[in-house]
Amino acid sequence: MELRDLPSVDELAADERLASTGPRVLVIAAVRSALARAREEIQAGADPGDLVGRVEVELAAARGPRLRRAINATGVIVHTNLGRAPLAQEALERVTAVARGYSNLEYDLGAGGRGSRQDHVAPILRRLTGAEAALVVNNNAAAVLLALAALAEGREVLVSRGELIEIGDGFRIPDVLARSGAHLHEVGTTNRTRAADYERAIGPETALLLRVHQSNFRVVGFTEQPRLAELVRVGRAHGIPVVDDLGSGVLVELEDEPSARDALAAGADLVCFSGDKLLGGPQAGIVVGRGELVERLRRHPLQRALRADKLTLAALEATLALYLDPERAAREIPVLQMLAEPAEAVRARAEQLAGLVGGDVEQTVGRVGGGALPLAELPGFACSVEEELAARLREADPPVVALVRDGRCLLDCRTIAAAEVEEVARAVTACRS
Repeated sequence: MELRDLPSVDELAADERLASTGPRVLVIAAVRSALARAREEIQAGADPGDLVGRVEVELAAARGPRLRRAINATGVIVHTNLGRAPLAQEALERVTAVARGYSNLEYDLGAGGRGSRQDHVAPILRRLTGAEAALVVNNNAAAVLLALAALAEGREVLVSRGELIEIGDGFRIPDVLARSGAHLHEVGTTNRTRAADYERAIGPETALLLRVHQSNFRVVGFTEQPRLAELVRVGRAHGIPVVDDLGSGVLVELEDEPSARDALAAGADLVCFSGDKLLGGPQAGIVVGRGELVERLRRHPLQRALRADKLTLAALEATLALYLDPERAAREIPVLQMLAEPAEAVRARAEQLAGLVGGDVEQTVGRVGGGALPLAELPGFACSVEEELAARLREADPPVVALVRDGRCLLDCRTIAAAEVEEVARAVTACRS
């Protein structure tokens, strides 16, 4: 085929196979896209093939959802690119109930007047952490930004050089400080910072002492960082609040990951952490701590721009309610369940999947992900299949995202739920055919 053989937009759109495929505006857009691709292929010396079929493919892509469910076969539990924490069933049900119609988001049913959206989660957060007050915004970066803007705008914030971290997508603590209007004052060195370094740096413009958890890396060897209690003593001696940014944050005992309750017990005035990482809930930024400081954050103009919506609050409240019974939380919150699952249970799923698709079982090492517990290794097992299936599986419905290692495609069963094994098997079979 040559360029002059291509039909016009109207000619192609008039094909009878496209007559009932959707609104004309969508058909025309799909036709233009298909013709543009055809021109490129002809100029490259290729045959564009069935143009109407290509238009149908374009239409299907235009009508289909861009944000889709995916199956995580990577072995990384809190996978940022794949949506971080999957929600517990109870959280999903609460979201559906609230989304289906109206809700009492900002309505006080008892008083019959305006209420606060924070009232739905603040009481349970206070109970779980021991805080005087709590506030929820749309993510932890927003929580830190709001704390700095409300408490230190135009003044200095002291931060250890070893905590000037960068997390995903180039997000850096110094940049957050700059956007908040606060001024960064670095103390100590990259590998060694002491409480005395903060003490010497305090001046009349010092507004906060900020501690930032090294979420996604560890410095080892000749290192030193002050304990939170030491930092609190320095802050209290000078009447300066201490803000502890936990990054992921947990509400249960979990290796060396600091919990919000422990941070408050050590004397931190405010503690910030995420909702969608190790907590296992929706994307949210949670601030707990002293009542008068939380109230300053709540009244800051930026808070309205950063507040969480009704669906986030519904999912978060339901997730937090599970933590009232720690055994139930460990059983029903997917992130906690995957973290604690024995390797033999993972092996059993890998063997089941391998049996269904004719694959091999290989030993793997899973990761926590989400910038949490970077040194933790989770022994696991995967079903190994042909390497070329990895790209095809990403195009399946639902897409299956796997690992490629040593010329094989690994379907890591640490993050494949029991209910997904047969679904993955069908995807593998379809991709092979």
